[in-house]
Order: sequence, then structure tokens, then C-alpha cells
Amino acid sequence: MKKHNPLVLVVSGSSGAGKDTVIDALMKRHRNLVHITTATTRAPRENEIDGVSYYFKTEKEFKTLIEHNELLEYAHVYDKWYGVPKQPVRDALASDKIAIIKVDVQGAMTIKGKLPDAVLLFIMPPRIEDIINRLKARGTETEEQLKIRFEAIKKEYETLPEFNYMIINADGKVDEAVEQIEKVIRSERRSKKIRNYDLSSGK
Repeated sequence: MKKHNPLVLVVSGSSGAGKDTVIDALMKRHRNLVHITTATTRAPRENEIDGVSYYFKTEKEFKTLIEHNELLEYAHVYDKWYGVPKQPVRDALASDKIAIIKVDVQGAMTIKGKLPDAVLLFIMPPRIEDIINRLKARGTETEEQLKIRFEAIKKEYETLPEFNYMIINADGKVDEAVEQIEKVIRSERRSKKIRNYDLSSGK
């Protein structure tokens, strides 16, 4: 069987941009995609499944992954560790699948530094103000928190030149966002560029 050009897609964007919704819709339409599950040291919540929702690790197990260079990126958030393991990415590429990694903007920049041939997608609404409107609709944050969030979002948008593609996710038009990503995948899979992903481990 002929192998395709290996492809790692890194999907990012601000909170409220609809990353999860777009990825879920994309996954339902394609069998050759593997959504890389994040590892974490936080406890599983009700109905969460190990290896599906997250890879649930003890702090010792997580730090072993760090020591052996088995994480593409990781962060310590609210006393818990989160990171993207390398092995599922290796497995996906070995099976001629497309690896999709969802991370925040800072994580995307870290992965770009380690895997320069990864294709970075920034999911965004037509206008930056739309994100604040979506967050307001959730009703989970105060006006002061929204102001802080808006300043953070503006900083995230400053990284746009570092991304390969911008995917517009307008309200009620998830299918159009998915179609944009499908075009990216077709184009990148047909590309003659030889991609090399250094997923080696070791201290």
C-alpha cells in the first residue's frame, strides 16, 4: 500500500473559537485522522475514560515522561501537569494516519520549535469580538475576567504570522470550517515536500 506524505496538524486558537466543535465534526467525517490525547496528572471526572478523554498519569509517571523526552510540549497549570505524548503521534504516522494535536497558542509555538514540518492551523471567528460575545454567552466569567481574557486573546492573535493557515469558524457554520481544513489536508498530502518529524526520545 502506498504511504501518503506524513502529516501532523496542530490546531490552536483562542478559547471560545470552537476548536473542539470543529475537530469533533472533522473526526466524524474521516477515518484516517487520529486526535492525539493529552496526558494529565489531574483526577478523572465522571464519565471520563483513560486513553480517550486524557491519559491519566501520576505525577511520578508524568515526570518520567518529561525526563525521557517523551512529551512534545507540557505545562504546569493550577498544580496539575498537562502534556502531549509523542508515542501516539509515532503510532499514527506509522499507520499512515494524520495526527491532530489540539493545544493552546503557547503549546503550538513549542511544538513548531520541535517539529518545524508540522502544519499549524489557527481557528478563529470572522471577528475577534465574536470570541468575547461567545464567552459572554457562556455566562461563566465576570466583566473584569472578560477584559483580562480579551487582552490575552489580542496577544494570541499577534502570533498569527507563525501559523500556516487561518481557519474561519463562523457561528452556525462549522461545516464550512471543516471544509477549509479538508482543503488544507488535501493540499498538504499532495505536496512534494518531504516532512521529517523528530519524535525521538532519550534524556
